[in-house]
Amino acid sequence: MSKVAVFGSGSWGTAFSLVLADAGNDVVMWARRDELSDVINAKHENGDYLPGVALPLSISATHDPVEACADASIVVLAVPSQSLRSNLEHWSRHIPANAVLMSLMKGVEVGTAMRMSEVIEDVTGIGDERVAVLTGPNLSHEIAARQPAASVIACVDEQVAEMLQSRCHSPVFRPYTNTDVIGCELGGATKNVIALAVGMSVGLGFGDNAAATVITRGLVETSRLGQALGADPLTFSGLAGLGDLVATCSSPLSRNRTFGEKLGSGMSVDEVVASTRQVAEGVSSCESILDLATRNGVEMPIVEHVAALVRGELDPEEMLTSLISRAAKPERI
Repeated sequence: MSKVAVFGSGSWGTAFSLVLADAGNDVVMWARRDELSDVINAKHENGDYLPGVALPLSISATHDPVEACADASIVVLAVPSQSLRSNLEHWSRHIPANAVLMSLMKGVEVGTAMRMSEVIEDVTGIGDERVAVLTGPNLSHEIAARQPAASVIACVDEQVAEMLQSRCHSPVFRPYTNTDVIGCELGGATKNVIALAVGMSVGLGFGDNAAATVITRGLVETSRLGQALGADPLTFSGLAGLGDLVATCSSPLSRNRTFGEKLGSGMSVDEVVASTRQVAEGVSSCESILDLATRNGVEMPIVEHVAALVRGELDPEEMLTSLISRAAKPERI
């Protein structure tokens, strides 16, 4: 078997390790805590994030980045987006010279407004032909339960995307390829912010009309930003765009939608953060996505309002009222 290193042992990193193992790879997961790697190796289960899910013997864990990287032909990065740079600065010198790096992260870096692939290239100096992203409607608990799912692997080098596709294709996980890295990453990052807004609508007691409105207009905002940055418009009608958006906004398994629901029901941002051990990427990335839009002269009212709420300038009811009361205009502008 070929070795894949997965940096990140949360629910998504662990679920994707299962995909890789089912596809015939030998997987070594890097865990932030030494005690978690010990438990994974001893019990073949990640009880902190996916309790009850048995991990095959082809998955092992370590707290040592050198051990994780050794002889790996693929390095998968599955840490919270805002911690990628600091972590990768420690890991990059251990990455094998010819390894391909694949990002599972869906965010935009605060301060730089860089997409995750750009952060990887910036820190490591690796060319974009060796950096790929995986994105799509992939709720980790469904993936871990081996329910059928599809995703998109994007890389500017189509042959690299096809290689990764073959290494990730399992009996229940179907990856497609794409060369539009920009569009795939923007779809994955922005849908988290839109899901927060949908969740707030649900938490306030509004129904499907309101949710569908936010989802649809959120897709418009994402497409608008993608067009400004050179993405392929068709990407946003596929798995990386509409597919991921619908899953994240509609499922109770979505941490961003759930976070939004709690906000809509009256909890503060700090209270919701304190109540969960998992990161809702939309909360940490909404400001940076707005920053990216502003730098490129793109109007994104939903993202703007969510960012204002996270800053404490609006409550959920004020946010949704403000969005609805904006000046009327044609749909297609």
